[in-house]
Amino acid sequence: MLRTLRITVGALFTLVGVVFAILPGSILFLLSGLVLLSMEFPKIRNALGHCQKAMQTSARKLDRYLLQRKLSR
Repeated sequence: MLRTLRITVGALFTLVGVVFAILPGSILFLLSGLVLLSMEFPKIRNALGHCQKAMQTSARKLDRYLLQRKLSR
């Protein structure tokens, strides 16, 4: 019962996160869905790792850009 609920809610959150990818905050749905699904499926755990690495890389690039912008003023 709990496994089925976890898979259903995880799939729903992941789907909502992908469909509303252009809205701010949708990444929270995507990540929470992947976390719920990764408890049951090892391949999704790998996808979650790739998503986390991509977010970390983009956050570093954004920080670097903002720092360069601040220092150039």
